[in-house]
Amino acid sequence: MTEIIPAILTDSVSDFEKKVADVESAVLANDLNIKRVQVDIIDGVFADNKTIDPSNIVGVDTNLSLDFHLMVKNPAGWVEKCANAGADRIIGQIEMMDSQAEFVGKVQEAGLYVGLALDLATPVANFDPVVLTGVDVILLMSVKAGWGGQEFDPGVIEKIKKLDEIRVRDSTPFKICVDGGINEDVAGKLHLAGADEFAVGKRLFEGELTDNINRLQKAAHGRID
Repeated sequence: MTEIIPAILTDSVSDFEKKVADVESAVLANDLNIKRVQVDIIDGVFADNKTIDPSNIVGVDTNLSLDFHLMVKNPAGWVEKCANAGADRIIGQIEMMDSQAEFVGKVQEAGLYVGLALDLATPVANFDPVVLTGVDVILLMSVKAGWGGQEFDPGVIEKIKKLDEIRVRDSTPFKICVDGGINEDVAGKLHLAGADEFAVGKRLFEGELTDNINRLQKAAHGRID
């Protein structure tokens, strides 16, 4: 079953808290299979956008697990702040990463799950193959990292297939998460290609959250009402 992960990209702490509360309320009221939310962190350097800082949401009251998706320069330098903010998984974009091994090691030292992320134009070959076998999740951007509400790029499907081949061949346990522009039209194709998780932001929160989640889940598995 493909896991849907509501993604929150905002520069407002109150907006973040409201969205987390909305997800929790939907889960409790409708018994939704939502276990985590993704917090998108952008530093204004990696992309021409800036979101909340992890230090601003320390102590957020939630039963959901928190993923921090770091679209920042030198993600290793942000690990401690994310850990203090209650992270369960920390996922770093590799494009401005000094060392993939350093980042993965630092997250693991904090006792957290770790992931690496690839921007739309970055090839799968840019992953460090040694480090790849030790990560919990690989996140593939299906839009240009940095902004919400963009259109899905189907080029990500070949990346999913390549990573699926790698984890089968090497018996590596990482999950594949796709992030950006995902809708009911493409969900099934992504699932069939090998995606385990969808990170979805604006399209989930526009309209009725529960209905949007259920429709996307059904579409991923070929059950469209």
